[in-house]
Amino acid sequence: MTDGWNWRQPQPPTPSGQSTAGSPWWSDALADPWRDPYAPTAVVVPTAPVSTGPPPEPVVDPDAPRRSLTPILLICLVTALLAGGLGGTLGYVFAVRGGVGPGTTLGAQPATVPSAVNRAPDSLAGVAKQVLPSVVTVRVTGAIGSGFIISTDGYVITNDHVVEGANGAMSVAFSDGSTASASVVGRDPESDIAVIKVAKSGLTPIKFGNSDQIAVGDPVLAFGSPLALANTVTAGIVSALDRTIQAGDPGGTTRYYAAIQTDAAVNQGNSGGPLVDAAGQVIGVNSVIRSVGATDTEAGNIGLAFAIPFNQARRIAEDIIDTGKARRTVIGAEVVSAGGSGTTSTAGARLRSVEPAGPAATAGLKAGDVITKLDGHILEDGTDLIALVRKYAPETVVSIEYRRGTRTLTASVTLAADAK
Repeated sequence: MTDGWNWRQPQPPTPSGQSTAGSPWWSDALADPWRDPYAPTAVVVPTAPVSTGPPPEPVVDPDAPRRSLTPILLICLVTALLAGGLGGTLGYVFAVRGGVGPGTTLGAQPATVPSAVNRAPDSLAGVAKQVLPSVVTVRVTGAIGSGFIISTDGYVITNDHVVEGANGAMSVAFSDGSTASASVVGRDPESDIAVIKVAKSGLTPIKFGNSDQIAVGDPVLAFGSPLALANTVTAGIVSALDRTIQAGDPGGTTRYYAAIQTDAAVNQGNSGGPLVDAAGQVIGVNSVIRSVGATDTEAGNIGLAFAIPFNQARRIAEDIIDTGKARRTVIGAEVVSAGGSGTTSTAGARLRSVEPAGPAATAGLKAGDVITKLDGHILEDGTDLIALVRKYAPETVVSIEYRRGTRTLTASVTLAADAK
């Protein structure tokens, strides 16, 4: 008898390790823990059936909308651009900080940089380019001056005081650096003009201007070799006309100028170089400077320079080339002194003597007369009269105003060439 807790279904005996065929519930009946509390537990998981054919293809709805690839391509493109830009920026920063790049750049770069060869012909640079081949540096026994070419066969105008110490050893240097020997053709010490001849042909002469047609305020350029600095160009304006000057060393030649005054920088070494107008035409010969220096070595530019009018220089140069000497223009009278006539009330050029049959005598002037104006120019002293007369060519007719006693008279004088 039993209460049934350990009741077992009667089964025919089976070999050990074999299951009983029939219902799966009893496939492992002997190991069933519910049947046999002393048997070990086990969980049996059934395996999926093995398929021998290919998997079925997914079913696609033909009416479903197709997805576009454009957004994906755009995203890839933008990503690539951002990555490239970021990489370039980081590379540049690292290169600059590491000293590989060009370093710091200050200021704005110009939009265009015009070439020097494209300067307008009427610009200052254009005029300088045109004139420089006609300018020379004159070297005389250690001293340096300037000059300018007036003919293709080598005639050059310069100052007399540049060549007065020449003893045969003279040379000129051109703007391209080439040099040539030179010799003196002729000199006129009182007008401070000299002509030299360069042993070279095929040269470029300077363009001639008309110094009688310039006006105060006209722009000018001064060329030369100030302080031995060859091929120097300075700019300014015509500051005054007919500035009368008396110059010269004590015991030496006294020179007279009715000069063109300019504020273009002129220094020692500029002497003999050309003063040109805005068209590149020579209108004067740079000759004298006014300075606050006590000696020549201390003298320097203070904006007061003086040039011989080119019309006067040209006439003298032509005389020298044609005849070997220059004609001086005279009025046929001697003034009391070149320095003045006395007090301000008697300002003017007082005549000490008058040459018989000379220009002044022919016009009716007498000793003691005081010339106060010549061709409209007010005269302060005898220097003014001499300098202005030398400016004109012989045979020129000029009007004068003079004082005789208490009377003021006028006359026309035909100037003449000196008999020397």
